[in-house]
Amino acid sequence: MEAIIDKPLEKTAPVAFSSSGFRQIFTPFGRLSRQNVVIMIVLQVLITLLIWYTTSNGLIPKPGNVASAFGKLLTTKLLLDNMLVSLVLTLKAMLYSIIITLFFAYTSVIPFFKSIAQFIVKCRYLTLTGLIFIFTLLTKDGSALKLSLLVFGIVPFFTTSFLAVILNIDKQEYELCKTLGYNNWQTLYEVIIVGKADQVFEILRQNFAISWLMITMVEGLSMSEGGIGSLLIKYNKYNDLTNVIALQLVIFLIGLCFDFLLGSMRHWLFPHSKLKQAT
Repeated sequence: MEAIIDKPLEKTAPVAFSSSGFRQIFTPFGRLSRQNVVIMIVLQVLITLLIWYTTSNGLIPKPGNVASAFGKLLTTKLLLDNMLVSLVLTLKAMLYSIIITLFFAYTSVIPFFKSIAQFIVKCRYLTLTGLIFIFTLLTKDGSALKLSLLVFGIVPFFTTSFLAVILNIDKQEYELCKTLGYNNWQTLYEVIIVGKADQVFEILRQNFAISWLMITMVEGLSMSEGGIGSLLIKYNKYNDLTNVIALQLVIFLIGLCFDFLLGSMRHWLFPHSKLKQAT
């Protein structure tokens, strides 16, 4: 009986894409070779496109029309200009957010700042819609308004993620520092600041999608500076669904590129993090 229970968890060698390989696709803990994974993904994409094509009507554009609009968008200066505006705003908000997050996360081990960090975590449940008027009064122009809203929306999720990392630190790491004669400040530096530096990039990677998702909303509040959000709103205004879907595809691909970039930077700066994932 024990052998039967443990059998699904055993690591098996990747199999070829044959009848047995086909069964592995729908088997729990099934493993495929990298080549077969690529084949499987291509088939899934083709099936999705086929369903999209067959269900398209007069309102929903067909894949060919979206692909044509996507190609035209990539060759226009309009997309490049608006994309640069959005990227600069997003990266600036990410920079400010991570600075604020690291300060309150690192100091959360100090009793005075612990309650402040916990309050920031609870701010996840505040909606930006009800705070736009307050931020409008506190900021001097549309650019500052968009930046402040982005930072306010990102920081609680950043803080939540990093506090979870701190709470999951093994007590033996603290005990080792005490054994070595470190004081509390040295322990904070060695265990949390230095010891969990690689987790900062993982938090950026996990939460970048939040800021990239919010950028289209906040840019709609002040469209004078442009951005992909304002461009998306203009297409929606005229019910240009073909360009809307094409622009969404551009936004999606850029998000994937940044996700890959942040993951690669983490493995490059902290090679040991890759070893942890492998184990």
